[in-house]
Amino acid sequence: MKSGLKRISNRIRSEIIELEQVLQRIEEGWKRAKRSGDNYYLDGVALNLHGFYSELERIFEIIAINVDGIKPEGESWHQELLKKMAEEISEIRPAVISNSSFQRLNDYRGFRHVVRNIYTFNIEPAKMQKLVEGAPELFRQVRDELLAFAGFMEQAG
Repeated sequence: MKSGLKRISNRIRSEIIELEQVLQRIEEGWKRAKRSGDNYYLDGVALNLHGFYSELERIFEIIAINVDGIKPEGESWHQELLKKMAEEISEIRPAVISNSSFQRLNDYRGFRHVVRNIYTFNIEPAKMQKLVEGAPELFRQVRDELLAFAGFMEQAG
């Protein structure tokens, strides 16, 4: 196998382990926030939701640069990068994620943008709840898609 593809495949697999830990922190923080009513737990949940998407985006950026040969740039590069991951690139790679994952991840991308640009005490818990509750299922779906992509790279190498 080409060593570059092997490194990317290994990186995807290790990042998935990190994502599992972030997901656990989201779930535990949300439980504590609901149980205690302490808004500081919500700050932690917001930060971990930010981290959840940022970690996935880091994987997508690695794929874009090292497989697609494209460095994401421009004002809307975050949105374009996510969109590219849902597209097949003829004779290079299959789609990394499904259109369904793209649609759902776009909500997390938008939330990550909000977390970066406002104070956490201005984030509405009701909006976070939808993301928190959807994260486990979305993670399983994206994890399976990323592992399938890692397998594709291993076969291509």
